[in-house]
Amino acid sequence: MSLTADIEKTISASVLRVRMRCPFFATLALFTNFHTTHTHPTAATDGKNIYFNPEFVRSLSSPQVDGVLLHEVLHAALLHVVRRGTREPLLWNIAADIVVNGAIAEQKCFELPEGTIRDPELEHLSVEEVYEILLPHAERYVLDESACDLLDISPGDSLSESSRKVLETYWRNAVQRAIAIARASQQGNIPAGLWRELGSLTQAQLDWRSYLWRYLVKTPNDFTGFDRRFIGRGLYLEALEGETVQVFVAVDTSGSICDAQMRLFLSEVRGILQSYPHLKCELYYVDAEAYGPYSLEGETTIPQPVGGGGTSFIPFFEKVNAQLDWHSTQICVYLTDGYGDFPSPPPEIPVLWVVTPGGLALEAFPFGETVRLLS
Repeated sequence: MSLTADIEKTISASVLRVRMRCPFFATLALFTNFHTTHTHPTAATDGKNIYFNPEFVRSLSSPQVDGVLLHEVLHAALLHVVRRGTREPLLWNIAADIVVNGAIAEQKCFELPEGTIRDPELEHLSVEEVYEILLPHAERYVLDESACDLLDISPGDSLSESSRKVLETYWRNAVQRAIAIARASQQGNIPAGLWRELGSLTQAQLDWRSYLWRYLVKTPNDFTGFDRRFIGRGLYLEALEGETVQVFVAVDTSGSICDAQMRLFLSEVRGILQSYPHLKCELYYVDAEAYGPYSLEGETTIPQPVGGGGTSFIPFFEKVNAQLDWHSTQICVYLTDGYGDFPSPPPEIPVLWVVTPGGLALEAFPFGETVRLLS
């Protein structure tokens, strides 16, 4: 349903005010279609269109209209409908609200309605990270389903694959244009808290083990098919070229790693052993020292973690460097929050950093490949 005349005038005036204050936000707003809704109590988006309840809009002050408009524009532009995937809809909505409300509040020239969800400690993270951090404490967050403003929350209403791709292309183009216009403008500031979230639009949200597999398999130029040894176990792995792969796994056991993160790390170590039965795995626990190695195979019991002190990545790589064998394939996998001292120069073998939600920004790692540990 198209906007009524008074609401259309209100929204148009809001877009003009936003344009004067933040070209980045204003450019994104130009890519959005606005409509009236009487089925939703406030405002909402389906990923492209934005819907306003007229009575709700009339109850807001002008700065609050601006804040609500930007809230929904950012949900759409940051692909929060598309990126949810199979995650729990209500908790995902809360995580997305935390991120966009933080970005809006950072501008200090817009106002959000009373009762808006805020969490300053999480606002600078991506929505995926915020969701993972909230998930163990989901019972603390209660949100009436009628208050959800991400409309694609019902499995029966899920976007088709083709629709998702169209939306992704549409908004990635819009965001790139908004960044270019913002940089060219004298008012070109983009909220600092949004950079990590903007990075999530271009980084593939893949299971980190997909990255690991690129290291573990040497794919021959001529395709040799699947390794038949593992088909019976449901593992359709490309045939390996050469011998068993040596992987050095470091688990961060410093004081900054909580019990929940440690359980997650150890679960991932088990996942490595179960998913890649051809591995020769050496496990280290590392805080400011490296404890190990512990030799692991598929059904080996993982030893109890050791550590709890400060954080340095240097001892682990020193021990690995002492074992390098250039006649075999060797890699390092480091599960950590990323906060610690890095070695210089970097090690001479491939390194994959698997980083906790809320951990160091991926681009801040001085070497190796990085991926966020997300469900």
